[in-house]
Amino acid sequence: MQKPLIAVLMAGAFFSLNARAADLLQVYQQALANDATYASARASADAGRERITQGRAGLLPTVGINGGYGKTDTDVTPWNASSAVNTNLRTNQVQVALTQPLFRWDRWETYQQSKLQQAIAEAQFAQAQQDLITRVAQAYFDVLSAQDTLESTRAQKVATTEQLASAKRNFEVGTQTITDTHEAQAAYDLVVSQELAAVNDLENKKTALQAIIGTPPSALATLRAGVALKSPEPVSVDQWVSAAENQNYAVTVAELSLETAKREISRRRSGHYPTLDLTASSSYNKTNGQTVQSGKTTSNAIGISYTIPLFNGFAVTSQVREAIALEDKARNDLEANRRNAALNARQSFLGVNTGLAQVKALEAAEVSSNSALESNKLGYQVGVRINIDVLNAQRQLYQTRTDLARARYNTILAGLRLKAAAGSLREDDLQSINALLQQP
Repeated sequence: MQKPLIAVLMAGAFFSLNARAADLLQVYQQALANDATYASARASADAGRERITQGRAGLLPTVGINGGYGKTDTDVTPWNASSAVNTNLRTNQVQVALTQPLFRWDRWETYQQSKLQQAIAEAQFAQAQQDLITRVAQAYFDVLSAQDTLESTRAQKVATTEQLASAKRNFEVGTQTITDTHEAQAAYDLVVSQELAAVNDLENKKTALQAIIGTPPSALATLRAGVALKSPEPVSVDQWVSAAENQNYAVTVAELSLETAKREISRRRSGHYPTLDLTASSSYNKTNGQTVQSGKTTSNAIGISYTIPLFNGFAVTSQVREAIALEDKARNDLEANRRNAALNARQSFLGVNTGLAQVKALEAAEVSSNSALESNKLGYQVGVRINIDVLNAQRQLYQTRTDLARARYNTILAGLRLKAAAGSLREDDLQSINALLQQP
């Protein structure tokens, strides 16, 4: 009897362990493994890390082997001969050639650009990591907010059902009019409609989270009741704006793109410059034939080759003008990204502070709404309040609770967006938020 009991207890413990709700960090780890957008950014970064190797290749020597084998059969009939003379010629050629660039300005600039392009790829990947953090947090708290709305709606439905039943009983005994019953019925029908909408919204939010983590989300850890949220540090908005203008990854990418555009002008101008290469080769020739002397020839050569461009139909001049225009575009893109980063930092900073103030106000409103509901219930029982007063007080309380939860979520998300705008958002920031969660 003991063994089956132990097996049941172990199975129950295993089930309870598996039934634990996933927290924010666990969901983020799922997104790291399954999000297609992040996987695309990671692959793009891997490709970008090959740019320096490719750019350096243009400055290194190239070595190649070329050769050929030929067979020529010729029949020659002299005027004074009665038969033709056959010539069988066999040739075998092999050459090893080396070319080392000595002065090719375009390749030097390409190498310098490859460094910038690799840095751009790294910055874009870092930005993709930040975007994943904010997308996961947004989707996670959207699900929690939808769950809160549904729970609040269902609680309101239970209260409205009780109020409807009370109105019907009072009408039957003659203590209330049919108007109270109609009002309670209308409130009940409305909350049923809101419940259906809340269920649909919750499914949509879960689907959005599933698109990131790749699997249907399980139960999620919820925010602890009455949790205290911190103000942003530093407390000065100017410090956040300054950080955004200099450290934001979009700004970093724009700065590197501008430097790349400047290098492109120099690379295009190199079309007017001469080129200088060191060349070396080793050749081997073997010839066999009936009418020619057979033999082997080996030759080695080393030298300098140069090219001086004189005229190319104004192509280089046009390409330089194009590169100058693109540099001007890159400079304006940099300024636009700086302004946008500063704007996002200011908006997110205000969002955090406004959210904290809203949370404080809604916490007070929740206490007041709860007191108002209790007072209306008591007044309804003694006959100084009517049914619609109780229903309105219930609706106000549940709406306040929903707004309070949403304000907390929005404040947390604004804090993440603020750090993302400043280029300082890291996975560690999710750990501090994760500490605010609890098992439902």
